[in-house]
Amino acid sequence: MKHAETVTFGGGGLERAANLRGDSETLSDLWAQGSKVLLLWEGKPLVRRSQNPDVAPMPDQLIMLDTQHPLVQNAPERTVFLGLGNSSEGLFAQELLGWDTHEEDLSQIGAFRDLTEQQHPDLPEGDVFAELRSFMVALSPQDGEIAATAKAVLAWHQSHGFCSKCGHKSDLIDGGWQRICGGCGARHFPRTDPVVIMLITRGDKVLIGRSPGWPEGMYSLLAGFVEPGETLEAAVRREVFEETGVTVGPVGYLASQPWAFPMSLMFGCWGEATSEEITIDPKEIEDALWVNKQEVMESQADLHPKIRPARKGAIARFLLDNWLADTLR
Repeated sequence: MKHAETVTFGGGGLERAANLRGDSETLSDLWAQGSKVLLLWEGKPLVRRSQNPDVAPMPDQLIMLDTQHPLVQNAPERTVFLGLGNSSEGLFAQELLGWDTHEEDLSQIGAFRDLTEQQHPDLPEGDVFAELRSFMVALSPQDGEIAATAKAVLAWHQSHGFCSKCGHKSDLIDGGWQRICGGCGARHFPRTDPVVIMLITRGDKVLIGRSPGWPEGMYSLLAGFVEPGETLEAAVRREVFEETGVTVGPVGYLASQPWAFPMSLMFGCWGEATSEEITIDPKEIEDALWVNKQEVMESQADLHPKIRPARKGAIARFLLDNWLADTLR
């Protein structure tokens, strides 16, 4: 696809320096020489919001703290080495632990739309922990890759503290890119879940749907997890048929997007429907419908009476925008 690496979180060019992950001495030297650390709290990266109402708002910026900052802990057992920055400094990530915000309502944390922001007293005003989806489109490609990588790998560590083979506690090694079991010695690697998301068309129409619990008016392209032993093409056909009863013929691949919510890789595909009648499975989705290009354009402009604009930054919006512009292939 001509514009594949312009998708959010794609094409950041981060120098991951995988050859350094197992070199604890070099990582310690990088830490001591003034590296940068992306701090997350409850999976929310640290970002700087513009605070001056008298000037045009600045784009949101990802904030990397110095390794000597009091909120950063020199704790190799819970620090992920992300790679090298443009000045060859080390880039690391940590989850901030032990901070109680003293807020009464934290019910939105981890929710589909978490609009809350948390200000730590040891950080400048405007440097807040915010849900990545709320500012992802403002980030540079490299900052987007850094944030998505940190969020996904740290989420994996939080949910994989014990060996899946024997149940013994496991420990972080290799710069955060492996865990090793203290009992049986088994090694575990960060998990990425493959997901197909598909632009299914029939003539001048595209198939969209909505899941239960989504905000009112929110529709998107159909999507689903790839099963073991299944090709992307087969997953597209199976998921579309299971959710809507629509059959799909030719299928192709367009672009991918790392999606750190919590740790997926979205494979954007196209498919040509061979049937049109919709029969939804209510266990899978709440609604599905065919819409033409005019309706999608109205939706993207927030002018449609029923359908809200697809989320900017998500690969569904990326695919729909390119479909409208006839730049998919």
